[in-house]
This record gives sequence, structure tokens and C-alpha cells, in this order.
Amino acid sequence: MRSGLITAALVLAMAAPASAKVFPYPYQTHTLDNGLKVYLIPMPSQGLCAYYSVVRTGSRDEVEAGHSGFAHFFEHMMFRGTEKYPAQAYDDLVTSMGADANAYTTDDYTCYHLAFSTPDLARVIEIESDRFQHLSYAEPDFQTESGAVYGEYRKNKTQPFGVLEEKIKDTAYDVHTYKHTTIGFEKDIAAMPTMYDYSKGFFQRFYRPDNVVLVVTGDFDPAKTLALIQSAYGGWKPGYQAPPITPEPEQKGARAVDISYEGRTLPIVTLAWKGMSFDPNSKEMAAASLLGDLAFGETSEVYKDLVLDKRIAQRVTGDFSPNRDPGLWAVYAMVNQEADVDAVKQALMAAVKRYQDSPPDAGRLEDIKKRSRYGMLMGLDTPDHVAGALAPIIALTGGIEAVDQMYSTMDQVTPADVQAVAKKFLQDDHLTVAILKGVKS
Repeated sequence: MRSGLITAALVLAMAAPASAKVFPYPYQTHTLDNGLKVYLIPMPSQGLCAYYSVVRTGSRDEVEAGHSGFAHFFEHMMFRGTEKYPAQAYDDLVTSMGADANAYTTDDYTCYHLAFSTPDLARVIEIESDRFQHLSYAEPDFQTESGAVYGEYRKNKTQPFGVLEEKIKDTAYDVHTYKHTTIGFEKDIAAMPTMYDYSKGFFQRFYRPDNVVLVVTGDFDPAKTLALIQSAYGGWKPGYQAPPITPEPEQKGARAVDISYEGRTLPIVTLAWKGMSFDPNSKEMAAASLLGDLAFGETSEVYKDLVLDKRIAQRVTGDFSPNRDPGLWAVYAMVNQEADVDAVKQALMAAVKRYQDSPPDAGRLEDIKKRSRYGMLMGLDTPDHVAGALAPIIALTGGIEAVDQMYSTMDQVTPADVQAVAKKFLQDDHLTVAILKGVKS
């Protein structure tokens, strides 16, 4: 068991019937006049807090040709400071608080987060509200940071999974912005130093209160915290307009790409199918998440066969993570010997066919449901973990209410539902196969 921060609320939630609410903590929801949504989640945490700012903009929103990578770029630029708190002053304040401050970007959102002691909450609200409204950077700073981003891209090219992700997304998609990775197309990143004026416009378009959700968790006074947030953010002008994202047409025919990695690596076999947009009310969505674990998880038949018994694969991993728009549902297998690549591919395809031909065992399906539920609950033991777990759901749906709905829907999934999803989505016409092999020196 984890530390003493696991509370009675968590224990009760884990013991509750499957039909009961899953999220264990009471919370308040507030929306400021400018559209900024605020979730306040007080919880016993021995004087600790977390503060998350979820910007509902990721690389999917980069619709202008030649300008991919700007959502990720702004993750960097947001630490460049303001006139009131220049970069070094911001860093010094965070350090003096002993806070942990960081950020990350995905296809669908950008998230800024801090973990700190409760007495510093007022200062955190001050410095975060300041940089979200008054970010300021000169062109030389912009060019320096864009160079750093290009360096990050080149570093990713030295990692086999970085190369694999770039190639498989480019192959699987034709028009949707999921075609490029979060960091962007290389040609666009290389041209970034010339796009200072565009960067200013990007900030003004997407960093608006009606496109941001705040999550405050931990040991704090909700009324006082809300008053501080209203004072600090109330003058922030709304004006967000969603970009016109072109839907991806239905894929009709399997695709394949062979990837040569300039270095040494074990071969990687990837099967990826077009999935569906995240919807917490959808039984198909819930069944798909369970299917990924059933078919390719560490308790699956194919994992036991390839990894434990035959030992021809080092690992097998299913990734049926949700996206705001239809993303890729994939299975990855790292193969021990190049001669076994085709055998591993055929074994993965056979695993899919098993679930298309027959529903899963009902008892095993229920075990997977329980493990999903309890795994989520066991991760909600600190303010930072709670806010971190909620951030993806907030980004995809705009609120945390989807957590309970998602698990309520999952409880209704039957073995027949899982089989139906395997038939509908994991078909060859929706498949992209990528095989990566290292180039030996």
C-alpha cells in the first residue's frame, strides 16, 4: 500500500459497488465571467497542493500548413517570463518555494503544473495568472528557444520509438493534423526562427480563458482560493475560436511502411488501427479500452505466447488511449531476432482474429474492469497525482464529470460488446503496419 496519504475516501471508493461514483473526492466547479473553468478539489494532503493549467490546444489544432509544432513550442515559451516576472525571477520564485514546476504537450492539449506547499498557493496563483495573460519575449529569445526545439527534434530522431511514431502517423493519416507528431514536421521546426510574428498571434488565439481549465487540489480553503483566482484572472479577455480541423476520411485499405533506423535496435512490429473520438458515454469506446488490455496486455494469450513461453518478443504493449478525434489504437512488439519479425506479426494478427471470432471470457472481462477501476483509484493518493490523472479527461471533455460516466459505461460492457468492437474497428481496411529495423554499423 502507498503512504498514509491514502484517505478514507479512497478506501470507501474502492469498496463501493461498481455502479457507484468512482471519483472519491468532493469538488467544486466554477466558471468565471470570461469563460475560465475552475475545479477546486480539497483533499487531506498534509499541507500539500497541486495547481494545473490545462490548455485545450495541442498539435491537432495546428491547421495552417507550414506551422506544425507551435503548441509544443509554447510549452517552452511559457517559461520565458513576463515584464513583472522575467524568466529568471519566475525560476527563482519557484525554487524558493521548493515547488516542482513543469509542463507537457500532447496531440490534444498542453498542461502546466506545479506541486508545492499550501502557504505558497497565493503566490502560485499570482505568477501563473501573470504568465498566462502577459507572456512577453523578444525575438532573440524566440529564436533561441526555437533552436532548442529543433535540437529536441533531432534528439528524438536518435530514439527508435521517436522515429517509429513519426513514420506511422505520417503513413496512417492523409489530411487530419494527427498526421504530424506533437513536436511537428521537421521542415516546419527548422523554419520556426523566422516565425516570430506568427508566434505572437498563436498565443493570442489559443491562450484565452475560455480555452483553459484550472485544477487546484490539496489542502486549501476553497472560498479563499476562488476569490484569489477571480481577482487574478478576472481581467483576462476571452476570445477563443476553435480552428477548422479537417476530418480524416475513412481509410479503405491496409497500409504499410518499412522503417530503417540509423542505429542499433531490436526490430519493432506495430499494428495500428483508426479508432474513434473519446466519448465517456460510448460503450464502443469503453469496450475498446478493455479490448486493448484483454488482447495485448500482460495477462493476454499473445503476451504469454510471445514473451513468456517462446521468448521471441522482449515485450508486447497495447495502446488504446483515447483522443479528442479518432486516433490510432495500436499494439507494439519488440522482437528479439529479426528472423522472427513475420512470426510475431502473424501472432498479433491471430490475436485480433480470436477476439473477432469469439467474445472474451466473462470472468476475465470483469477482472480487467476491476483492475482498471482500482488502478485509477490507487493513483489518486496525492494532490499532484489527482490533478495529473484528471488533466487528460479535462482536456478531452472539458470537465471531470466524465470520470464517473466513463467507468459507469465500462461497467455495462459485455463480452459481446468487446467482440463487436474488434470486428468493427480492428479490420484490415483500417490498419497501418509499421516494421522498424536497425541499420547495423
